Amino acid sequence: MSARGSAGSAVDAARRAGNSDALENLARVGLIAYGLVHVLVAWLALQLAWGGGSGRSADQSGAMSTVAQQPLGKPLLWVLALGLVALAAWQAAEVLRWRSGWSASGDARKKALGKTLKSISKAIVYLGLAVLAIRFATGGGQSSSQQQQQTTAGVFSWPGGRFLIGIAGLVLAGVGIYHVVKGVTKRFVKEIDLGEAPQQAVRLITRLGQVGYPAKGVALGLVGGLLVYAAITFDPAKASGLDGAMRAILQAPFGRVLLTLVALGIATFGAYCFARARYPERT
Repeated sequence: MSARGSAGSAVDAARRAGNSDALENLARVGLIAYGLVHVLVAWLALQLAWGGGSGRSADQSGAMSTVAQQPLGKPLLWVLALGLVALAAWQAAEVLRWRSGWSASGDARKKALGKTLKSISKAIVYLGLAVLAIRFATGGGQSSSQQQQQTTAGVFSWPGGRFLIGIAGLVLAGVGIYHVVKGVTKRFVKEIDLGEAPQQAVRLITRLGQVGYPAKGVALGLVGGLLVYAAITFDPAKASGLDGAMRAILQAPFGRVLLTLVALGIATFGAYCFARARYPERT
């Protein structure tokens, strides 16, 4: 079989996998898991804002720890991890879907490369959360902020490591800005299949995305800003992740109110993920 024929077979296989009912049902579980993580992070942020903190980090690790300590929490974490891996597989199918456009020219090539990069980034995020869920399911979970500080300290020891951390922070801040724009302009509507949804549901889901995406964008932008600050000060302790971003908001003027608004927005994004599980767009 020729190289072109092999590539075509791989793309066809990816399309069949992306359109399989089994993978779609698993991806629905993953979207619910993704939404649940956001709702739990929002709950932890609200506890932080109003002085009732449980001692857990207001980030993804805190959310996983909360699930792990519930009855049947560890088996549930395995189910969530499986669903998140399925979401990553969906994104892998998207990468192969756009593979044929890499050799195109002009806007077609630019679009294909952009879609590929976006799918790879999403797959990494989903796999990262799946690994985090597995670690807490097996009793080896660690605070995300501590892990990020350790990673940052390690990168600082590389040649040009300080520069790399600064670039990573700027990229993450840019992703945050993208989320804000995506929510304001309602570009997220393209990612969800609302063709069969009632008009009332369409309006509700659109409002959820308009509120949820900007709130998540603000949180991501602050995390990126902390990374840049860590690079400038050459202090890995400043790279405190999402939990650090939440605490930074709390220290600002009217911090409780601002953190409450951000938390409610993140919870709204979680609700939007639940809606996506109901009306997923096939790859």
